Amino acid sequence: MKKFNIIVLTTILFSSMALSSCSKGEKKETFNLFNWTYYTPDSVLEKFEKEYNCIVKTDYFDSNEVMYSKLRAGAKGYDLTIPSSDYTSIMIKQGMVQKIDHSKFPNSIYINPDALVKAKDYDPDMTWSVPYCLAANGIAVNKTKVKDYERSYDIFKRKDLAGHMTMMDDMRLTIGSALKYLGYSLNSTDDKELREAADLVKNEWLPNLLKFDAEGFGKSFASGDFWVCDGYAEIVYGEVPEERQEETIDFFVPDTGSGAYLDSMVILKDAKHYDLAMKFIDFSHRPEIYAEFLDALRFPPYINMEAAKYTTRKPMYGPETLAKVELKMDVGDALQKYDALWQEIRFAAE
Repeated sequence: MKKFNIIVLTTILFSSMALSSCSKGEKKETFNLFNWTYYTPDSVLEKFEKEYNCIVKTDYFDSNEVMYSKLRAGAKGYDLTIPSSDYTSIMIKQGMVQKIDHSKFPNSIYINPDALVKAKDYDPDMTWSVPYCLAANGIAVNKTKVKDYERSYDIFKRKDLAGHMTMMDDMRLTIGSALKYLGYSLNSTDDKELREAADLVKNEWLPNLLKFDAEGFGKSFASGDFWVCDGYAEIVYGEVPEERQEETIDFFVPDTGSGAYLDSMVILKDAKHYDLAMKFIDFSHRPEIYAEFLDALRFPPYINMEAAKYTTRKPMYGPETLAKVELKMDVGDALQKYDALWQEIRFAAE
């Protein structure tokens, strides 16, 4: 983030420039954003600073766990952060966030109602959070290596592709993919359903996988080592040169569905700049501003569909893909069930 230094030449000049809030005649305030790395384009932050005569200070995190742990440990000073759905739910339950003031959010009219349906289990009315990005977990196939295939999880049963496929090293997503394939909820806590899903992963998919991989699969896909990857599209697209993407990548969500993350903007309980946080939320959802985020990361215009009018780059996949996903939610104590089954699967992989 570019930092700006105000040089005071004279007392008169200082008096004319000093801003105590983001309006003329007052001292500039600093809006403190706790954000995913590279998630909000610098161009958006700079326009926000200019329009509201304020300074944006950003700290970054690379996982929900890091963000949540830092806040729970007592980190102060942040105004707004952007957790994924399961952590948004947790933070709402634990009283870590403030309510959204809809009177200060006119651009709420651009939020896709279908996105709020996906958030129905924790915040269907944007009482506490505002959707920012919905992204799908799916399957990426290297079309130059695999010519004939079914666009379903059955691809992981193919022995002729053994050693060239990987799935996420993520117990909730991988077991969740099996749950969806079997017609169950991604967030099932039923012992029988979980057992059936774990057996599918262990006995039918795992024998054909080179390994579970949540970090390096994009690079391995780009190099040609992995031909089929279960994971997030942005990781694969981020490693394959743009001029090769169309001929190389087929990314899809099977008709049975898959997991997804819905990241939402929340104003933290101890935020000192609530009004600025609301301005930032509203500003971010101006269609022409939100389009800059879409162009930067090439996500589809699902959350704010009006923004599609202002985008200049083709997204990685269309908004219709996101109609088939289910959010990964907090399953409470049942997480121990997932962990036990995952350890069993990982032991079989060794």
